[in-house]
Amino acid sequence: MTTTSAPVRTTRSRPATIALWTLQVLLALMFVVASGAPKLIGEAYAVQIFEDLGTGQWLRIVVGLLEIAGGIGLLVPRLAGLAAACLVALMVGATGAQLFFLSEGYWYTPAILGLLLAVVAWLRRAEIREVPTLLARR
Repeated sequence: MTTTSAPVRTTRSRPATIALWTLQVLLALMFVVASGAPKLIGEAYAVQIFEDLGTGQWLRIVVGLLEIAGGIGLLVPRLAGLAAACLVALMVGATGAQLFFLSEGYWYTPAILGLLLAVVAWLRRAEIREVPTLLARR
């Protein structure tokens, strides 16, 4: 027996919907343009961070790809919540790296981004629950 479920409909006010999308677009720009792209093109600062971590440059490429994919995902309505949740996990790792392995002391940047992403993930939690259903239909 199979069941089909209708798409999740949330009841947000128009201003709340606009604010949420504005936050998602700003975060997407941050992750695609300001964070992910410099890692992929090998910007000197990004290269230096991963040198200081001692992980090698392969991790810089992986993180850059994850950030760009997550940033794009924030712009896709059905994937925005899942993308935000995955980026939260990435920001937890980035915060830990800043706190424990890097001497720069900029731990608050990924922590703040992580909190903003957590807000998006929380507000989009109904859509996150729908992702397995969407995948099962394919």
